[in-house]
Amino acid sequence: MAEASEISKLSFEDALRALEDVVRKLEGGEVPLDSSIDLYERGEKLRLHCQARLDAAQARIEKIVAGPDGRARDTQPFDAAD
Repeated sequence: MAEASEISKLSFEDALRALEDVVRKLEGGEVPLDSSIDLYERGEKLRLHCQARLDAAQARIEKIVAGPDGRARDTQPFDAAD
């Protein structure tokens, strides 16, 4: 559970770097089986965290309100009520 808490505090960029490191280690084939399973589980948690951060960014972008000329007129925070 501490690992999930640690991952949730990572920025997207840091989580992506950590995920890339996990993939490199797994692809290298030098990691014992039990460690590979642990690495795979960590990688999946990192992937889910990255996806959640991307989804949140996408939602924020979609909240931009365009004016009649198509230019951004106003923005709304992602967590603002509609």
